[in-house]
Amino acid sequence: MAPRRPKGVGAFPKPVESPAPNPPDPAELYAALDLGTNSCRMLIAQPKGSQFHVVDSFSKSVQLGSGLESSGQLSEASIARAVQAMRICRQKLRRHKVRRMRLVATEACRRATNGAEFMNYVRGETGLPLEIIEPEEEARLAVISCAPLVSVKTEQLLVVDIGGGSTELVWIDLSKVPRHDRPRAIMRLHSGFAAADGPFPAAKVVDWISIPLGVATLRDQFNDVDDDAARFALMSWFFEENMASFSPYLSEQAREGFQIIGTSGTVTTVAASHLGLKRYDRNKVDGLRMTSDQIDRVIRDYLSLGPEGRRADPRIGRDRQALIMSGAAILQALLRVWPTDRLSVADRGLREGLLYAQMTKDGVLEEGGF
Repeated sequence: MAPRRPKGVGAFPKPVESPAPNPPDPAELYAALDLGTNSCRMLIAQPKGSQFHVVDSFSKSVQLGSGLESSGQLSEASIARAVQAMRICRQKLRRHKVRRMRLVATEACRRATNGAEFMNYVRGETGLPLEIIEPEEEARLAVISCAPLVSVKTEQLLVVDIGGGSTELVWIDLSKVPRHDRPRAIMRLHSGFAAADGPFPAAKVVDWISIPLGVATLRDQFNDVDDDAARFALMSWFFEENMASFSPYLSEQAREGFQIIGTSGTVTTVAASHLGLKRYDRNKVDGLRMTSDQIDRVIRDYLSLGPEGRRADPRIGRDRQALIMSGAAILQALLRVWPTDRLSVADRGLREGLLYAQMTKDGVLEEGGF
């Protein structure tokens, strides 16, 4: 059961659905909120050319999925943390007078037997229109968020979104799309993975999968293994076993035009460690390209540090240290199957995808390159 509702909680103004009957003002602000298994994150942004300008942001570890693996339910403590974070988001939305918004929850709420009850509780407490999205939409939003990072030389693209409760993999064939149009072809997937060509050559989604293992859920599967290196090896093997049904073939010839884009806290943390950053810098991390060997060196360094060393490592950070090895195990498994010298690091994901989708639907983004 959800905790009791405190008195005196006001309702939030009902948002305007997009698209509105009248064309939206390009100066109007948009919001996107992602309530995941581990974190609650929100962006408020304004359309600007073919991109958007972030006006305000919020990120808080709420550990919504804590205990879900054993109980099958969201706990009262997890719900209380999530609702408190949502209240802060409500204050920001009110302060900026945001009317166009999309607020979504993912794997923890999909799996929890009290997920629907939690949605109703959030609405009652905050008035915010939180909704649970399906795995395909989550994968699609992650893909379109990465459109600006797609190289015009890329013919085969794998987008990997390592979340707290699930990991989405999407394989896209861009070989029939003219080089200059490949990033925009990814953006056009906002309307669905099976979208018709229309007037443009389409990016073809060859295969996609949502694996119910993310950094939190995979870690929880092996909490009873004491040995650090053994736990890591088991997590990596277990994840690889669970993605066995997703196996698009990549010929030796096709490797030249192959690109992986990784979007997650795991990938950005590994990139920051590779760069030796003691203070995280998004401008240095987002868009960075790494090889399999560089990533492997960082992971081996994490293992040599052990749990205590990782806790003290400023490159990893306190919020990430408990989850970095399960994320690294997922990343290692992926690179065993598809080694590459072209893994692009994306400090972007579901929130950016939600913003792009809303703005594209409303027609407030300019046509143009990235």
